[in-house]
Parts: sequence; C-alpha cells; structure tokens
Amino acid sequence: MDDYRYVDDHTGLGSAVVSKTDFQQAVGRLASVLCFVVMTNILYAQAPAVDGDQLGAWYMYFFSSDFDTGVQDNTAKGVWGVQGDVQLRQWNIAGDLEQSLLRGGVRYSPASISGIYTLGYAHITTGQFGSDFDGTTQESRIYQEAFLPHRLSDQLQLTHRFRYEQRFVEGQDFRTRYRYNLFLNVPFNGIRLSKGVYYAALYNELFINGQREIGEGRSVQFFDRNRTYVGLGYGLSDRLRMQLGIMRQTTVSWAKNQLQFSLHHAW
Repeated sequence: MDDYRYVDDHTGLGSAVVSKTDFQQAVGRLASVLCFVVMTNILYAQAPAVDGDQLGAWYMYFFSSDFDTGVQDNTAKGVWGVQGDVQLRQWNIAGDLEQSLLRGGVRYSPASISGIYTLGYAHITTGQFGSDFDGTTQESRIYQEAFLPHRLSDQLQLTHRFRYEQRFVEGQDFRTRYRYNLFLNVPFNGIRLSKGVYYAALYNELFINGQREIGEGRSVQFFDRNRTYVGLGYGLSDRLRMQLGIMRQTTVSWAKNQLQFSLHHAW
C-alpha cells in the first residue's frame, strides 16, 4: 500500500502517515463539495430575483353552469352545478410564464341558506421568473370552497369566499393552505351585473399556509401572500361579463403589480 507523509505546517514538528485510500477519499469528498457549490451558484444565476417593478399580466376565463333551475312543483330546491377557470399568468405582459392553471369543481346551492359550496381539483404549472429560465414545477390541488353573498344595498354586494386547499407540489411534502377573499361589486348604471351595466370590481385575498415544514429541511412562513385588486367591468350579456384591472400581489420575498383581464361566463 502506498503511503503519504503529512507534515503539520502550523508547527513543523508533527507528522503523520496517511494511506493512499484515505487520501483518495478525502479528495473525492472535497470534489463533491466544490461541485455542489458550483451547481448551486449556477442555479441561482439561472433563477434571478423577481423584478417587482416589471408589470405582469394574467389572462383568465371563469365559467359556471347549473344543472337545473332550482324549482320543482313551485317549491325551491337545492341546485347542483359546475364551475371552473382557465388562467394563463405571465411575469411580464407575454412570454415569461408565471403559472398556467386549470381548475374545476362540482358545486351545490342549498335552498334553505344562501351560498354556494364547491369541491374541486386544480392542476398548476409554475415557471421561474426570467424568460431565459425554462424550469417548471407541477402541482395538483384539491380544494373545498364556501361562497357566501352578503347584499349591503340594492347596488352593493359583498361576497365572502373561504377556500381550503390540499396541495401536492412537486419536490415538496404534502401541504395545506387557507384562503379568504372579500369581493365587492358596485354597479354604476343598474342594480345587477347584467347586459350593458358598467361596474367597479374590488377584492382582497389573504393566503395562510397550514404547515411551515415542506420537506428536506425547508420551511415557509405561515403568511403566504396577499392580493389586492381594483378593476372595471362591463356586462356583454346577462351571462357574460368582462373585467380589466390591476392586482397587487405581496409575498414574503417580493411584491408585484399584475394586469388582469378576465371573462366571467354563466352558461
């Protein structure tokens, strides 16, 4: 067996004999550490920090449809239906994917109480900031939702939405999240959001994580994000509306304005 003699450079007095095998193992460990450091720096260089001054854009289509009218033999009854949305979210106006989202669910409106209750599923593809970085993360999500209207007057209607999500994010442990959204619609030339009516649309939504630990020693804050939106809408028909507005999204690490264009369609 080949040996290597090591002299203590600090004193010049001590020395030790190191086997060739031990020396090779030490060099291998050092090479692994250096490789890890280099790859980490490359990854950070490829995924730049989010530019909070850059305007993003979300393009969205929301739909809903009831299976019947909710009346049988002149008596009100509960109504089953479906709802969902398709969204394309960009870090910029176009060309830099933030998220694509497909979501749908089965909903029920009881006859005895006001509200809509939904059980649904969503699939989300999330991209990294920067058009030169193509890495994406996949997520499957199950959610339960309560949508509770609260009319303040003939023209003012608040809506409370409570949503509980079970999240299966690629590369992370199972996660949950709680969301509360407060909507306010204000018609300008009518009392309903019907054909020909212009209206203001406002909302604020708070996101709270159910767990902090997400696997492999990583953690997140209980506060996930907040979204505040102000927009204008117009009724294209009694069953189709469009909205254009600005949403400010704030997370623990960045804040950013997003242009939002949406269609809201009741079949």
